[in-house]
Amino acid sequence: YNVLGQEVATLLNTETMNEGEHEIQFDASGLTSGVYFYKLTTGTFFETKKMLLMK
Repeated sequence: YNVLGQEVATLLNTETMNEGEHEIQFDASGLTSGVYFYKLTTGTFFETKKMLLMK
C-alpha cells in the first residue's frame, strides 16, 4: 500500500500454504521511491509494517 492507503501490488493470494519459511520475490520497478506498507495475513494473524523503497 502507498501512503494514501491505495493497494499497489498483491504478491501472493492463496488459500493455503505448507507450514514453514517462505520467500517471495517482489519487482518494485513500477514503483517510485518512497514509503510503503505491507500486510501479512495468515489465518487469524495479521501484521502491517512500513517499508522504505529507495532507488
